[in-house]
Amino acid sequence: MYRCAMEQLIKWKEKKGRKPLIIRGARQVGKTWLMREFGKTAYDSCVYINFDNNIPMRQLFEGSLQTERLLVGLELFAGHKIDPETTLLIFDEVQEVPRALTALKYFQEEAPQYQIICAGSLLGVALHQGTSFPVGKVEFLDLFPLSFTEFLTAIGKASHAGLIRDRDLSMASNFKEDFVECLKQYYYVGGMPEAVQAFADHKDFNEVRQIQRRILDAYEQDFSKHAPNEVVPRIRMLFNSVPAQLAKENKKFIYGLVREGARAKEYELAMLWLADCGLIHKVHRVSAPLLPLKAYEDLKAFKLFLVDIGLLSCMVELRQSVLLDGNDLFREFKGALTEQYVLQELKTRSSLQIYYWTAERATSEVDFVIDNGEEILPVEVKAETNLQAKSLKVYHEKYQPRRSIRTSMSDYKDEGWLLNLPLWAIETINR
Repeated sequence: MYRCAMEQLIKWKEKKGRKPLIIRGARQVGKTWLMREFGKTAYDSCVYINFDNNIPMRQLFEGSLQTERLLVGLELFAGHKIDPETTLLIFDEVQEVPRALTALKYFQEEAPQYQIICAGSLLGVALHQGTSFPVGKVEFLDLFPLSFTEFLTAIGKASHAGLIRDRDLSMASNFKEDFVECLKQYYYVGGMPEAVQAFADHKDFNEVRQIQRRILDAYEQDFSKHAPNEVVPRIRMLFNSVPAQLAKENKKFIYGLVREGARAKEYELAMLWLADCGLIHKVHRVSAPLLPLKAYEDLKAFKLFLVDIGLLSCMVELRQSVLLDGNDLFREFKGALTEQYVLQELKTRSSLQIYYWTAERATSEVDFVIDNGEEILPVEVKAETNLQAKSLKVYHEKYQPRRSIRTSMSDYKDEGWLLNLPLWAIETINR
């Protein structure tokens, strides 16, 4: 299975002055596979250590964190000498032994020649529990579910994915029907690796749904196992309310949809827990799309999205038959699936800062406003065939951006002030 993150890992390996790398991401987005595949393909040997229920490793890191001592213990565990130039050290589920995280500081300072990659499904949660974190001594890589182009590659359409990556939209438009059909499948299957692999192997939508339900059940078990008991019910209610929130005409998050009479303060910890696990994405409103966007962030107004469109379609019990209903799928569920898809594609470019904009009286709204480091781009998402961009025109007249983006099922078209990108090509937005 091809993951674009592999290219980032190779750059990390080749970089001078690299630091230990921490891969962040929700459970089952493919962190373990990625680390082991990287170790297998880019190194002579790989030492893989899973800290979950690993008593010898827990005891090792409970003692002195002197690097020489730790390396002796790691070599005893591996059963061979660890060559820092040709061996990759992998610490998986590292949140289970917080002192292993702390030890990264000493590796970076005292033995920087050792190449270490870590991952943990609940790393964000662990960091809020008083872990002594090696600030400034590590690097991060965020891993998300497979993007649409990664999905295309997985199902045997690498050439189609290449057209998008090369931004050859004139050629790609000749295969528009192929892209639309695959995008429908992606709305249903999503990007969780196990679901994608099963679909690639068997093309069985029922099997995909069973896998997605198992993943959602595993998340529910995580709530009970790792979250404070008093917060678990609120985590469940908040997580399960996200589909209803996305279906509202006014996409701003409303606590009353979680529970009648609910207040923000009651759900702050639950929302933080879900965000730290990577299960939700929180997108804030900006009062004005000016640099830096962070300075204009409205902390009281935000939208929530799930980690994966396939899990969202599972939660709303999207029917298989809708895959045959022309382009109705893209309007299904009031276009919420389409907005989720676009957010998910934008998030794979983790360098982007993503917000949304509404006028003060909420008469106009632009679905996403992104800072790509060079300019602010307004992005309007259209699931309908009606492409009137009234809100985008209001935004454009008020703020005069160099370019505005509308993404829809229409073909690629450059109107000067407005660039229409097909939904299947939204990844090209920052290329």
